[in-house]
Amino acid sequence: MPRPRAAGRTIAHPNLSAVSLQQVLDALVDPVRRAVVTQLGRAGEEISCGSFDVPVSVSTLTHHFNVLREAGVIRQYYVGTTKMNALRSEEMQERFPGLLSAVLAASGSDAQPTEA
Repeated sequence: MPRPRAAGRTIAHPNLSAVSLQQVLDALVDPVRRAVVTQLGRAGEEISCGSFDVPVSVSTLTHHFNVLREAGVIRQYYVGTTKMNALRSEEMQERFPGLLSAVLAASGSDAQPTEA
């Protein structure tokens, strides 16, 4: 007998009005989380969890996604069995004007070697 179809999985996301600047800054202080945010910003579209280029295990990356989601920086949702990630750019811009843009700009300059 076939099993009943499971209902669509949903992931809880905080209302950004309840997120503090300190929580967002704490989330963005880690270089792996900044790399996730930078890759999402450069892609300009949603990215699946398994597509990020980061030097950590899958379980550690899951932790980093959770921290970013709980700080309101990213939104996650399922497409079938694939978990997708998107920046909450517009919402972050409303709540913390210029913050995400500054982080993305700084991440871009960090990747560039400086001239002596």
